[in-house]
Amino acid sequence: MGMTITEKILAAHSGLEEVKPGQLIQSKVDIVLANDITAPLAIEQFRAAGAKKVFDRDKVVIVADHFAPNKDILSAEQCRFVREFAHEQQLTHYYEGGEMGVEHALLPEKGIVRPGQVIIGADSHTCTYGSLGAFATGVGSTDVAAALITGETWFRVPESIKFTFTGKLQPWVSGKDLILYTIGNIGVDGALYKAMEFSGEVIHELSMADRFSMANMAIEAGAKSGIFIPDVFTEHYVRERTPSAYQINRTTSDDDATYVDHVEYNVDQLEPQVACPHSPENVKNVSDVGNIAINQVVIGSCTNGRLEDLHIAARILKGKKVAPSVRLIIIPTTPWIYQEAMRQGLFEIFMNAQAVISPPTCGPCLGGHMGILAKGEKAIATTNRNFVGRMGHPESEVYLSSPSVAAASAVSGRIATPNELGL
Repeated sequence: MGMTITEKILAAHSGLEEVKPGQLIQSKVDIVLANDITAPLAIEQFRAAGAKKVFDRDKVVIVADHFAPNKDILSAEQCRFVREFAHEQQLTHYYEGGEMGVEHALLPEKGIVRPGQVIIGADSHTCTYGSLGAFATGVGSTDVAAALITGETWFRVPESIKFTFTGKLQPWVSGKDLILYTIGNIGVDGALYKAMEFSGEVIHELSMADRFSMANMAIEAGAKSGIFIPDVFTEHYVRERTPSAYQINRTTSDDDATYVDHVEYNVDQLEPQVACPHSPENVKNVSDVGNIAINQVVIGSCTNGRLEDLHIAARILKGKKVAPSVRLIIIPTTPWIYQEAMRQGLFEIFMNAQAVISPPTCGPCLGGHMGILAKGEKAIATTNRNFVGRMGHPESEVYLSSPSVAAASAVSGRIATPNELGL
């Protein structure tokens, strides 16, 4: 019997010829990731175990992105703690300040994560790297501590669900809409501890930015991971960011691989989607949301803060003003994206529209800083979660959407689409 791409990657990293769903394995890891919130506990456990050196200073990545730039004394102390550890261990990949970007945008951009790898991170959206054909998943800080010492971790091999998308996307419909629709269809536990494998003619045509968005939100369906089969788009993206001698891993799923389910969607009639409060599964067609006035719009995060996302927002905002009742916050997710957006004239468009441009940060996505909601306020955001109190006051509301809907809503002052602006 054949294996899925997920099973092949896990078998290769476990020294086994094959693995089967449900099997417990000990796997080598290629990258261990943590951030300013999750790294301190991992470091404390690392030291409590008596460890002196990480298993490989080139394979440990720490990014100070959640409460950075530091929002208060506690966050400053956390960042100092991880900074001192990174310097002590002479980590190759420690990022803060002017080098810091939102981790799940930064690592692919720098060529740190690649197809065929096993990547663990003390952050649930580590599954983003499945967009490149890697097995990537979030784990607890104590699991990260063990991996820092040994370079290994354990997994129960997940079952795989294949999601096949056919048809042709309508204008303004993106990868974010595909994953929101999927989560709305199967629910937040519809892929519990499964590998979500994305396939089909629609997927083959998606940009890498759209693939990042989809893999990023696999966790919102309860999945262990989300994964795409590497193709020419993957190869082009990776080639631009890795040494020329690097041989790209083009692992694929076998034709006779076993899936626990196969879900097919025809997207010909799919319109932009919105996840309404207070769950990523509370998804509606934008035309069914109703007249929802908003107070804040956030375009950014590890889900939708890439250069392509900013271009979409700029296309809608050009020559327009944000509604007087709305605060629009735009967050380029890495220094390179920030610089390119500025160089390409996007900042002028955003500032003329009266948006606020933030340095790279996770900030408002987790209710950290740079855009906290007050009681009763409503926001639409390109982020990935809209739980109660996620972005501020427990009596505020967060709606999730693509950059196109978010930008159109900023101009309209209510949840809207670019079509309503005549675009």
